[in-house]
Amino acid sequence: MRIGIIGTRGIPNLYGGFEQFVEYIAPMLVEKGHEVYVYNSSLHPYKEKQWRGVNIIAKADPEGSIGTAGQFIYDLNCILDARGRHFDIILQLGYTSSSIWSFLFPKRSVIITNMDGLEWKRTKYNRSTQRFLQYAEKLAVKKSHYLIADSKGIQQYLREKYQVDSSFIAYGAHVFAEPDARVLAGYQLEPYGYNLVMARMEPENNMEPVLQGHRDSGTGTKLIVIGNYKNRYGAYLEQTYRSDSIIFAGPLYDMAVLNNLRYFSNLYFHGHSVGGTNPSLLEAMASNCLVVANNNIFNRSVLEEDALYFDTTDDISRLLKSGVKKADYTQQLKNNIQKIGQQYSWQHIAGELLNLFEHATASR
Repeated sequence: MRIGIIGTRGIPNLYGGFEQFVEYIAPMLVEKGHEVYVYNSSLHPYKEKQWRGVNIIAKADPEGSIGTAGQFIYDLNCILDARGRHFDIILQLGYTSSSIWSFLFPKRSVIITNMDGLEWKRTKYNRSTQRFLQYAEKLAVKKSHYLIADSKGIQQYLREKYQVDSSFIAYGAHVFAEPDARVLAGYQLEPYGYNLVMARMEPENNMEPVLQGHRDSGTGTKLIVIGNYKNRYGAYLEQTYRSDSIIFAGPLYDMAVLNNLRYFSNLYFHGHSVGGTNPSLLEAMASNCLVVANNNIFNRSVLEEDALYFDTTDDISRLLKSGVKKADYTQQLKNNIQKIGQQYSWQHIAGELLNLFEHATASR
């Protein structure tokens, strides 16, 4: 098959979840004998025409000069280019800035869209933007031949709102099996003597309840906060909650360091509430974390009974006061590692995606 992938800023991954997805999946599809093309933003520093056997197509992206509107132009440039590529499959990752151009997709290609999370629910968007995102979501559903839901919660949402079926294909992760406690020395931490939270500084990721719960607990347990706080909301959180025990470490991209911080944490807080299956959640499970997750269908569909859950700040404060220890949850940790190996390995995810592609082209 000849496969084109749009909707990301490109590979190798320097950005986020969809880029990470493509970084792992695209080379696996090449290994299976398929011809794969990934569209890269012109702003991406990687300038070669191939990466691990994947063909790279760089298209003009003016986001750096004109802001968010540049994403729409970049997606338009990708779709226009795809019209002459004779792709059997076009995999569209997300719909926010591309579905308005869906009338331009080549007629002979099968369009498969990964619907991502409920973007229109994100509180960082004003009402006008939220209404536009709902319209874009509707367009993506209408103009795609097949839909992918990366969580069972999203799958249920699409069925109930649009009466459409979708294929459940999540993200993947690799089990982390090489812990090295020496990494902690750079952060003045002791194994299992601290908690960890890692997320974008946005209200729907429930960072403030986690921070306030730690402060209100009065336990003095260290909380390491990983994420860029150089936006308005992040600056508010940092100014309000920074203390001797709540440490804002900023963004961290070194996966070896990050995996070790996760592995040796006592509790790992995951507050995401509007997305699908979050890649960082799978990585936490794969790194032997005892996860304390926001109580919603997206997180529960992945973690099931193998996690602790919170709804409010008081839930977190009570949990910390109870002195919960990771060592008391060894079976839950084993269950989550097993899930990664069986349901969320990249090999499994690639196989599920390829099955969908083969079915789609045969049906077409």
